[in-house]
Amino acid sequence: MMFDANSSKAVIPTPIGDVLTLFSEKGLRGCWFMNQSHFPKKELDECGSDPTIGTRFHQAMKFQLDSYFNNQIDKFDIQLDLSNAGTSFQLDVWLALLNIPYGQTLSYSDIARKINRPNSTRAVGAAIGKNPISVIIPCHRVIGANGHLTGYAGGIERKRYLLNLEAAHLASPQP
Repeated sequence: MMFDANSSKAVIPTPIGDVLTLFSEKGLRGCWFMNQSHFPKKELDECGSDPTIGTRFHQAMKFQLDSYFNNQIDKFDIQLDLSNAGTSFQLDVWLALLNIPYGQTLSYSDIARKINRPNSTRAVGAAIGKNPISVIIPCHRVIGANGHLTGYAGGIERKRYLLNLEAAHLASPQP
């Protein structure tokens, strides 16, 4: 992922650990749990910080994350900036993840079929592991073909928490 000086970063607390968010003037460029795998520490240390971008976007992001974790929303309304975020294959995978409905899961092979690359299950898994926008691009909704939880860059316990949160919200009576 490429970063530039016209970006802003902030740490937002969640019930399952702090996330570092990075915004450009176009939208959200990154959302990572602080100790997750594929955490771009070196690149983030080198990026600039623009407070004129940060305040508005980070307040909206914090509000939406809080709302999600309090079962008040099931869809994020945050503008994404995936320009220069990955390869065209990775972008296809990440965009397919955005179409997994809240509270539902798909397998890696399901995603491979959705992007018309049915023989690329392992590559899909690698792309999902490098998802730069955790939670909002719901890579936690991808499970193994056998229905078991598989790897998650943020840790398997966080994946389980997110899936249970969504399942509980769907199971509770709505006003």
